[in-house]
Amino acid sequence: MNDTLRLSLVGGGMTMSDKNVSAPSGSYYKVEIIAHLFGVSVRRVQQLTQDGIIETVQTPEGRRYDLGPTVQKYIAYLSDKAYGRDQNKRETELREKKLEAEVALKESQGELHQLRTAIAAGKYISVEEVQMDYSRFFVVFKKFALSIPSRVAGTISSVVEPVVARSVEKDLAREVNSMLQGFVIAGKVEGKGGDGE
Repeated sequence: MNDTLRLSLVGGGMTMSDKNVSAPSGSYYKVEIIAHLFGVSVRRVQQLTQDGIIETVQTPEGRRYDLGPTVQKYIAYLSDKAYGRDQNKRETELREKKLEAEVALKESQGELHQLRTAIAAGKYISVEEVQMDYSRFFVVFKKFALSIPSRVAGTISSVVEPVVARSVEKDLAREVNSMLQGFVIAGKVEGKGGDGE
């Protein structure tokens, strides 16, 4: 017996012989047999199965191909491909995808129009304008915060000795500066390097 796979029709079934491939009795065959019968690779038969063109059935020996339906489905697939029916399915799918894309584009254009209308109506302001407002606010806030220690020292100077008032002022100034420095560092980290005053 030679090393090539031999297939012959015997009494309505198939008999096969190969030193590495054995076929079950009946009309159920392994992927290697179907690949040889179709003249394609085993991987191609597996791809046809994954694509739903042909299918396997569960047998006591494992997943196998039922020869009759497998051949008929493969022939129908090749026929559809030859006559362009497969192309029509692809064209239909592409048209559907194109329509979906057009609908999504129209929706996004509608949202963009609504946003532009809201901006024109003054419901939104530019990022630059917000940054300038925050910058002005923090300059004023910094001046206010830095003036707190001297104001407190001036208020308590009539109640405590000048040395104690000066000590309180220095402690408060150090604490305010430390808090402002931490605030600026946190603002730069959260803002990813934005201006912090």
